[in-house]
Amino acid sequence: DLQICQHRAPTCCTKKMEESYQAAVRRERTQSIQALNFELKYMIIGHITAFQEAFESLLRFAENRTSSLFETAYRPMAKEAAEPVKELFTDISLYILGAETTVESAVLRFFDSLFPLVYSRLINPGITDLSEDYTECLRLTRQDINPFGHYSKNMVTELSKSLWASRMLSQALSLGIEVINTTEHVALTKECSRALVKMQYCPHCQGLTLIRPCVGYCLNVMRGCLASVSELDAQWREFISTLEYLTNEMAASHDLEIALSGIWNSINEAILHAQLNGPQLSATVDKVCGQPKQQEGNLSSASIVPAKEVAETQSFTMAHTSLNNKRREFISYMKRSRTFYASIAERLCDGDLVMRDSSTCWNGEDVV
Repeated sequence: DLQICQHRAPTCCTKKMEESYQAAVRRERTQSIQALNFELKYMIIGHITAFQEAFESLLRFAENRTSSLFETAYRPMAKEAAEPVKELFTDISLYILGAETTVESAVLRFFDSLFPLVYSRLINPGITDLSEDYTECLRLTRQDINPFGHYSKNMVTELSKSLWASRMLSQALSLGIEVINTTEHVALTKECSRALVKMQYCPHCQGLTLIRPCVGYCLNVMRGCLASVSELDAQWREFISTLEYLTNEMAASHDLEIALSGIWNSINEAILHAQLNGPQLSATVDKVCGQPKQQEGNLSSASIVPAKEVAETQSFTMAHTSLNNKRREFISYMKRSRTFYASIAERLCDGDLVMRDSSTCWNGEDVV
């Protein structure tokens, strides 16, 4: 009553043993595909972590640098500016991680929060009444009177290009893990599990426990079983090309490090622009929002103090070098995995599964 290992010679198998063999080949195939995937998955997960750590390090550096700008050059508003600065860098981090937000909304929200502080602490430092209504009016007015000139728009443009490439790379790496996980659990068809039993276990039914499949026979069976997986080859190659493009973009015109380290300078230029145009801004704001309460003798506008260029710190240089090295190392490894899905049958038939150095092997029907 055997269904798979039918043979004219006497057999030591039963139908129940055939069923056990089918369960065994399904388990073994999953394990062998997982073993093949392990190194590739380990590399991608490792680089997701490494990139994330490097991103966070660069973001922390840029945030600290921006905070120190307020503490050194714009001390009257440093304490109140701390929260908008923190929100800006949190939004940037979330954007890189794939959150449903935009760089433009994050940057413009920051400048909306900054304008009431610049107006009341630097342009008109005598203002004592910063009610919620007046502050909100200043926030809304910012969009119409554009106190920061083209600097706010320039900051959006510079950051959008750089952060886009980082965001796409982060999403692409997650997609790669998803694809690998899916292939690990590909279901074997009934025909496939029968073919694998015939190849691996039918010789046992003849007492031939040491004989192994012929190489060509193994390849035919594996290619048939893994046809759906090997069909991923073209898309996987395209995926590797996309990763290469993104890492090149990040290293070239969309250099994340340069964009992040330049945030403080963009903010500084924007504040200086607003201060230089203080009288015109005050006239417009008075018409729109009314005149707030002033201290007696209205203090003169805070003197304009251009922030001195902060020297590049060792931590930033290390994070920059680390990110560049990781990018090169990662893309070099991924390029070597271009043929991963095209060659999956060959790799499964490698090693102990087949007979390579002997004159006899199993061809599915007999020893040859």
